[in-house]
This record gives sequence, C-alpha cells and structure tokens, in this order.
Amino acid sequence: MKIEHIEIFDVFCPDRPQWHPVFVRIHTNEGISGVGEAGLAYDWGHSAVANMINEIAKARIIGANPLQTELLWNKMYREGFWAFGGNAVFFAAMSAIDTALWDIKAKYLNVPLYQLLGGKVNTKLRTYASQLQFDWDSEARKLVEPTDYAKAAEKALKEGFDAVKVNPMFYDKNANTIYDLTKIVPHDLMKMIKGRMQAIRDAVGDSVDIFLECHSLLGATTAIQIGKEIAETYNCTFMEEPVNYLNSKLHDKISSKLNVPLAAGERLYFRHGMRPYFENQTIDILQPDIGLCGGITETKKVCDYADMYDIQIQAHVCGGPVATAVALHLESAITNFYIHEHHTYALKKWNRELCIQDYQPQNGFMVVPETPGIGIDLNDKIIIKSKVADINIE
Repeated sequence: MKIEHIEIFDVFCPDRPQWHPVFVRIHTNEGISGVGEAGLAYDWGHSAVANMINEIAKARIIGANPLQTELLWNKMYREGFWAFGGNAVFFAAMSAIDTALWDIKAKYLNVPLYQLLGGKVNTKLRTYASQLQFDWDSEARKLVEPTDYAKAAEKALKEGFDAVKVNPMFYDKNANTIYDLTKIVPHDLMKMIKGRMQAIRDAVGDSVDIFLECHSLLGATTAIQIGKEIAETYNCTFMEEPVNYLNSKLHDKISSKLNVPLAAGERLYFRHGMRPYFENQTIDILQPDIGLCGGITETKKVCDYADMYDIQIQAHVCGGPVATAVALHLESAITNFYIHEHHTYALKKWNRELCIQDYQPQNGFMVVPETPGIGIDLNDKIIIKSKVADINIE
C-alpha cells in the first residue's frame, strides 16, 4: 500500500469567521483514505499549519506506506529541522498527518482505532460542558451578568451533565475580553468574578463539579489569589491553565500554595514538553491536544508516561468533529482517563456540519464509534470550497 493523493482543507465558516479547522485527507492506492485534524482551529496559525502540512506531505509522506506510522512519525520529527526547536505549527501539522495515517491503518485492519491502542478500557466516557462563558446553546454569546452564567449552567444540567467548566474572568463588565491578568486582581474585578461563580454554584448545587478555566491569562501571584478566592471558595474540582507554559517553575509556586488540583497541557508538545511538570508533580490532570501533541503515535505515549506519575487524562478538545472523534478513541483505550471535554462550539451548526457524523453526548456521556478507523468522514458539500492543496504522487 502507498499514499498517492493528499488533500488539505483550511476551513472557513461564514457564520463564525474566526473558526478555521484544518483537515488533511490522505488517500491510498488501495482505495482506503484517512482523515486528521490540526489543533489550531481558533486564533492565529490555521493558514500556517495548512501550509506546513503541505510542505511535510510533499517532502516525506506522498508515496510512503501509510501503515508504517512509527517510521513516518520519526521521519517527520527527525528530518524536519524546526521540529527540534518545538513549535505549535510544525507539531500540529505532524499531528494531523499522523492521525490520518492511523485512520487508514485501522480501516485496513477493519477495526475501530481504539483496538490498535490496546482495546477498550472505558465503555462510557463521562463528559462535561466546557466554556460556559460563551453560553451553552446553539449560538455563541459573551456572558456578562451572573444570572446568564447561572442559566448557561442550568441548560447543561438539563442535558444530563454533572460537570461544567467556565472562565468567569474572560469578559469584563462591558463584554470586552481580558487578556492580561498578571497584575494583582483589584477588588471590583474580584467582586465581579465572585458574583458569576456564586451564581453558577447556586444554580448547580454542591453535587456538580465546576472546573475553573484560566486560559493562562494569570501570573503566578494572581493565580494564587484567584485560586484561593475562587477555586477553593467555590469548591472547584480543578483549576485549568493558571499560568503560561514558558516557565515551568511558575507551576511549582502555585501548586505549593493552593489546595486545588491543577490541570494543564493543551499547549505542551510531546513527552519532552511534559517532563518538568511530571517530575515536579505540578500537574494533576493532563490535557494533551491530539492535534498538537504529536497525533495518536505520541499522545498515547504521553498518556502512558503520565500514568507513571498518577496523572489523569482529559484530552483537550476544541476543534472540528475529527478532533472529537479521535479523542474518544484515545480516551476509551487508556487506564488513566478522567473526563471528556465537550466544548460549546461542538454544539454549533457551523462546526457540526463539517463532517458526516455528528457525535454528541447523551445524558452526560460519550461513547466511542465502533466503525473501522476513527469513524468520521469529511462533509465535502461543506468543506470542498475550503480545499487549499492537492498533492499527487508523481
């Protein structure tokens, strides 16, 4: 078997112009194809990763045997000069390609992907409603008032979720995004944050888990301040991305001061990036993004590595439907699975229509697809206009 045709899609969603899932579809001479997704669907970088996939695919993937996933992963890594420097664009491109290769391999062997990862460990995946600050509905909104946060949480509970995640400091009182919270939090801002969290806790009661999202916007000092005033006060199950990843020592300081588990990892790449956090025991719940962490090949190794340190796994899932489907396979096959993330964007028509299949939770749980491969197919009626590259074997 060999790869003879590769398509790359940098998707534009007219109803959500800032949303750009990047897909790759790899075709073989035996009629089997596989799909993968890069983990840069939002913010800057989507066009860069689409072009990076194009360059890597032309240099190392076209004409190769897709079943040799370990060899091809190593070739992309060892023979790509910039991979040794570590960067999101290069690793996202590798991840998308690797995922598509695993999809082909599982289809060739006529088994669901999870069977190639060790078989099913978790039959049902507890799922949480992620990012309530954007509301929990068919349309995205910027929530400001505490009552709106309470209503968003109530909507999630009615759908059967028993866990929610929110960043109560993402928007100010005028619905402007707050990007820098590294300075000591002033009293009026803390009061606003507390009001929103109190509204959620009152709405969901004591038996529902609340995860505190921080998006790495805090500094070490403000992370401790928010951790004590918000995470500990409102009994949050974990505090996510309290600080940036550029200095792992920041996590050391925070973890020694707070009595709340820390979650992080969506902007860490490969085992190499995880190492200081594992060895210093400053991450309790790891959140690797399969579309950034090195695809299936590397992310499964990362999860096993984390298990040595009793670290639980919640894959970061904020992308198109391919990202959701592949996460279900990984999480079904690992022993240290904690919970599955279902982002509010996964509810939106402009995201759901990108693939034929539409995997959604039922009563707060997800189940892994049982069809061969990943179990997801791109919807050409929607995405064909976003194709940016066709690579054919010479």
